[in-house]
Amino acid sequence: MRKILYVSGTRADYGLMRETLFAIRKHPGLSVEIVSTGMHLMPEFGTSIEEIKKDGFKIHKIEVIYKEDNKESMANFIGRFIQLLAKKVKMIKPDIILLLGDRGEMLAGAIVGTYLRVPVAHIHGGDVSSTVDEDTRHAITKLSHIHFAATKKSKERILKMGEEPWRVFMTGAPGLDNILKENLFSKEEIGKRYNLELSEPILLVIQHPVTEEVRESGKQMRETMEAVREMEYQTIVIYPNADAGGREMIRVIEKYRKYHFVQIYKNLSHKVYLSLMKVANVMVGNSSSGIIEAPSFHLPVVNIGTRQKGRESAENVIDVDYKRYSIKKAIKRAISDREFKKRVNKCKNPYGGGKTGVRIADILSKIKIDSRLLQKRITY
Repeated sequence: MRKILYVSGTRADYGLMRETLFAIRKHPGLSVEIVSTGMHLMPEFGTSIEEIKKDGFKIHKIEVIYKEDNKESMANFIGRFIQLLAKKVKMIKPDIILLLGDRGEMLAGAIVGTYLRVPVAHIHGGDVSSTVDEDTRHAITKLSHIHFAATKKSKERILKMGEEPWRVFMTGAPGLDNILKENLFSKEEIGKRYNLELSEPILLVIQHPVTEEVRESGKQMRETMEAVREMEYQTIVIYPNADAGGREMIRVIEKYRKYHFVQIYKNLSHKVYLSLMKVANVMVGNSSSGIIEAPSFHLPVVNIGTRQKGRESAENVIDVDYKRYSIKKAIKRAISDREFKKRVNKCKNPYGGGKTGVRIADILSKIKIDSRLLQKRITY
């Protein structure tokens, strides 16, 4: 039986990977364990490790967190995590290290796997976003031995980076499995739980800091929250991630807790989050879930700023700058523009239609682990 070690540092990556991890655990030829670190262990962000515990996975905690709200803390986190993860991997002896996306803990996992000669499998390589996330994602791709691309375009980009074709598989986005398999709460249940009037507009706000714009994080969040305040729609706000600027954004968000139409949460379970996406009229912010998962709900998204710049998206997305006027105008369009709403209701998700986890588990169980897999060759 092959042992798969998944590295998780945030509520977001675990939520996206949940059904894939279940599929791996269910596969007769595989077992799975999880390294948990970063935001999962930080009370100010909701201590989301509890969600992993509820699902019954074997967890290895690595006590490294983001100590300060700046770029240096992000770099220090990666360095310290590499040191401790190398020791943990040596102890666990996994057959494959599994990673998702573009965060620092994933880059650390790729570095550790490469130097300890443990095959690294990477999901969502080849995507385009912006800022340091894009650089990190492509660095992980070059360090990885197995690639699970979410779209045809992403697969093509991975191949253009010189990766050998036999290593690259188009599997779709794992986050979409949750939408199909999770027994989501009904609209009525969510309405009752969060005291929402379902006949009135509901906004779901989740906005993260942008590393290259860290000094503007507070101002950017204030523009979004002022747009929310001025419109007075029912609004659920979820804390940003712990990247540099995140704590400043939280300080801004908390100033709006006094408004009766605003509800603020440090963390929500992925089931609740997806259920809210099903209920909401508009999603506002810069979360990748607005790009990847929202089309499956036919949910309009007001995508703010540069964080998702260049990423493949469906017709549900309205791109705007950070100014409150632009944000308000886009929200009004999402709610009131009949032609736009028709296009959203017909939009197709470019990231697939589910069953990604089963595909990934099958490949992980069958791929031959040998010197050919570990010794990469550039194709140009």
